[in-house]
Amino acid sequence: AGRRYLYHDPCHSPMKTHPPLRVAGSLLRSEVRLSDRCCGEAGTLAVSRPDISTQIRFRKQQELQAGVRAFGDQEGGEVKILTSCPACQQGLLRYRDDTGLDSDYIVVELANQRLGDDWRQRFIERARDGGIERVLL
Repeated sequence: AGRRYLYHDPCHSPMKTHPPLRVAGSLLRSEVRLSDRCCGEAGTLAVSRPDISTQIRFRKQQELQAGVRAFGDQEGGEVKILTSCPACQQGLLRYRDDTGLDSDYIVVELANQRLGDDWRQRFIERARDGGIERVLL
């Protein structure tokens, strides 16, 4: 309740047949705004070409800060940035100190909402008590 969302659509978006913001908004039952621009991670770009990646990250940071400011007029809780890409997730975490944004995978945020904040611990306990096969059944 009260959380607002920015969504980072990866450059290689896995949502090819449906509009990502509409899907995210529907799943989260909340307004989701696009945070445009590449995050600068791009697979191995941040490692192989940090000179280029740093310039890309600078522009993305500006975009993230603008997204947070755009929510500033509305009442509510924190703003969180979501994505569906592991490399982007890693890249978006680099902005936390400068933007104050927490980042997560959209499916983790859905699990938190639908199953409660302790779903990970419950899953681990169930997996330990009878094995993973039992959890999946």
